[in-house]
Formats: sequence, C-alpha cells, structure tokens
Amino acid sequence: MASQELKATLREKVGKKSESLRKEGLIPAVLYGHGLDNKNLSVNRKEFSKVFEKSGYSHLLDLNIEKAKPIKVLVHDIQLDPVSDSIIHVDFYQIREDEKITTEIPLVFVHEAPAVKELGAILVTNYHNIKIKCLPAELEKIGSVEVDLSSLKNFSDSIHIRDLKLPKEVEVLESATEIIVIATEPKEEVVEEAPKAATEVKTVAEEEAAKKAAEAGEAGAVAGAALKEAGAAAATKPVKEKAK
Repeated sequence: MASQELKATLREKVGKKSESLRKEGLIPAVLYGHGLDNKNLSVNRKEFSKVFEKSGYSHLLDLNIEKAKPIKVLVHDIQLDPVSDSIIHVDFYQIREDEKITTEIPLVFVHEAPAVKELGAILVTNYHNIKIKCLPAELEKIGSVEVDLSSLKNFSDSIHIRDLKLPKEVEVLESATEIIVIATEPKEEVVEEAPKAATEVKTVAEEEAAKKAAEAGEAGAVAGAALKEAGAAAATKPVKEKAK
C-alpha cells in the first residue's frame, strides 16, 4: 500500500491556547521519534480524518511539514473528545528506515466457512489485529493479512497465528498457538417450564390443615344429622295425659 500524504504546520499555541485551533478546523498534534526533538504541529481536521480512515495505525504516512522534505511517520495515538467523540489531538511517531518498528496490522477475513454455510456453525473471533515487528519497508509491503475461512469445514475447526502467511522478515509478536477464529457448534436453547401458580402450590402443613378441616366438617355434619333425627322423633312421640 502506497503511503498517504498529509500536510502539517508548526504551531506555537500549546495547552489551553490550542482550543482556538480546533475552532478553526485544525487538530493540535505532536511529532516525536527515537533521538529526535518533539515538534508541535497542527493538521487539517478533514484531511486527517480522510487519511486516517485508510491508514489507521498500521500504515506509514508521508508527513509534509511546511516546506521541509516529507518524513515517514506512523499515527501513534489519537485523543477523542469524551462528549462529541471528535479527534482533539494526534501523536505522530517518526520512523527510521534502518530501525525496526513495532505496530499492529489488521486481519482481513475472506471467503465463507463451509461449517457456517452447511452446518450452521458460529464463528468466534479472538483477533482482529496482530502485533508485529519489522523494518518500515516491509510494513509498506504488507498492508493487511488475509485469513482464509474456507478451511473451516467442521465444528471445532480453527485457524491459529501460526497459520498466517507473512514474509520471513516480519516477526509476529503473538503466540503461535493462539486461536484467531474457531467454528463452534450452536448451543441448543433450553425452554424452561413456567412456574406453577402460587394457588396451585400447597405445603404439607396446608394439606394437613385442609384434611383436618374436612374431617371436622364431616363429623359435624354427622352430629347435626343425628340431632335433627332425634328432634324429629321427639316431635312425633305421643304425650300421655295425666290422671285426673
């Protein structure tokens, strides 16, 4: 990938005075590097956003500082406004052509996994970027690393860091045994039964109380019937007249 170009201007306003630059559509920035003096810069917000969208943190930029010769830099860090999420500061790192740099490069997932298409597998991705170390020239050749998903044919098939194809001059700083992506079997949904209504659930104590109440009611009914029968018998019994 060819280097993106970005124009920058030296700035004198620092600290709280940098706020006026942001109102003018500029972003305060700083340039530093191994054995170099820091330089306070400003870049056009729209131009930087356009360049950073393509370069990210892993691609070299040609930074043009006024009339000086372009220098190779990496975007080392950006600061965002916590409310608006807009970029409020940028750190550029100046590289040396003969010095290896450590950075991250993106992984690009290509093709479709047969395990997903034919078995309904779910892909679990653990890495979207990997950390590498190499000379700037090698970094420009790489750009990004492709991960071919067509090798994932069955459940539990996976792609490891060791499976990536990179030039031998590039040192991968991740463990070779780390899994980048794996095809997993979907979990079956367990349907839980709805809890019984409170009125349907009786404790042992409640059942005993209900049983005793039923027995008491039955005994009372029997006693009532007996009293009723006795009363009826008394009403029909003839009454002897007293002798005069």
